[in-house]
Amino acid sequence: MAYSPDRPAAPSWLVWTALWIVYIVWGSTYLAIRITVQTLPPFLAGGVRFLIAGGVLYLFLLFRKGPAAMKVTGREVAAAAFVGIALLLGGNGMVMLAEQQVPSGLASLLIATVPLWVILFRKLTGDKIARGTLVGVAVGFAGVALLVLPGDRPDGVRTIGIVMMLVAAVSWAIGTFTSSRLSLPKDPFVSTAIQMLFGGVAGMVAGAATGEFGGIDFGSFSTSSILALVYLITIGSWLAFTAYVWLLQNAPVSKVATYAYVNPVIAIFLGWLVLSEQLTVSIVAGAAIIVASVAVIVRKESASNPAVETEEPAPAALVGADAS
Repeated sequence: MAYSPDRPAAPSWLVWTALWIVYIVWGSTYLAIRITVQTLPPFLAGGVRFLIAGGVLYLFLLFRKGPAAMKVTGREVAAAAFVGIALLLGGNGMVMLAEQQVPSGLASLLIATVPLWVILFRKLTGDKIARGTLVGVAVGFAGVALLVLPGDRPDGVRTIGIVMMLVAAVSWAIGTFTSSRLSLPKDPFVSTAIQMLFGGVAGMVAGAATGEFGGIDFGSFSTSSILALVYLITIGSWLAFTAYVWLLQNAPVSKVATYAYVNPVIAIFLGWLVLSEQLTVSIVAGAAIIVASVAVIVRKESASNPAVETEEPAPAALVGADAS
């Protein structure tokens, strides 16, 4: 059930507790990914993450709701597979690959551009977009230019890593954009479980195709990398996901959507605090521009589309919220 202003209001403290879980946990997943890929192969680690997260979620739903609630059509499975692969292989998988050399804070900023790409895709397909929103998109991409142009980058960051992050953002935006245009399973939890399973399988296939299986050395896996992967599965995929779904049912979407510009700020802070990641002038300037533009877009879209507050959330949004 989607949020409705006519329903009894949830306690304010509970709403803000759930919001801060989403803020902090999804902001921290960039740091967890950076630690994971220090010693674990990126595609296989991502594949394991979503196979376990999706498999446990699917079994929980099967036990809780029964087989009848899990029935989906072949068309719905195909749609969920497409969205899941776009989000979790093209999006999350490329993030994990890129974070082998891209700092977590910078990665979070480039993924924060997903709303900009979604607006761009909507415009290209004929949707009417408010002028103020388009201005926000243009300003946001100016911030991206500060991050991707050679110059004041952190040490060790190569252009290929930046390109991989942009590919991840575009792929995530494609999954998010198409999710509202495809016939996904009606139950958002079931849809998310299927998307995770297909994304996990795709990650394992990508790992096999890039030779990650042949290069596995379990003795080289550090404890911190293993714990970071466990954190991504349990806290990142289950706890924050549950908090996010609860928020969609008990708080206005405009409030829930604030995660889009809070997460990168938390990710940058944690990367600096835990891994001593460099904060260059271009990163600080780019962060300010991108976060501000995304905040403006979220507010303008919410104001121009008040009906969204009571619409059933698109299933892909439930996964897409954690672009890491």
